[in-house]
Amino acid sequence: MTEYGLPLLGGVLIGLSATLLLAINGRIAGISGMLHSLVHPVPNQTYWRWFFLAGLLSASFLLKMVSYEAIEVPLPHPLWMIGLGGFIAGIGTRMSGGCTSGHGVCGLGRRSPRSIVATVLFMFSGMVTVYLVRIFAEPY
Repeated sequence: MTEYGLPLLGGVLIGLSATLLLAINGRIAGISGMLHSLVHPVPNQTYWRWFFLAGLLSASFLLKMVSYEAIEVPLPHPLWMIGLGGFIAGIGTRMSGGCTSGHGVCGLGRRSPRSIVATVLFMFSGMVTVYLVRIFAEPY
């Protein structure tokens, strides 16, 4: 597969899974909401969340079995910094009432004004953060 083939296939699968989840369950594929509801379970609403998250986590292992090439992802910063960024992003998703997957993938597809604003703010915040980290963080 070409260098663009796997990311394109991944994007198609994300869009397809979000569409099927909305069509079959009437639910939005917001990962932070799914994780939150697993910590604070909702009766009769946890089984499909476990399956969806298991699919997300197992995809890289399935790719490794299908494609014989290892995908290297160099970490430009120490793991603690990446973990801290994830923790801060998690706080932001709770404060904003949704995450990039819920707003960016599902909300934009439904033309939700709230999701359009949220996605623009996510992207802007991400760009500012990368700029600031590159200026102030030591090169590793």
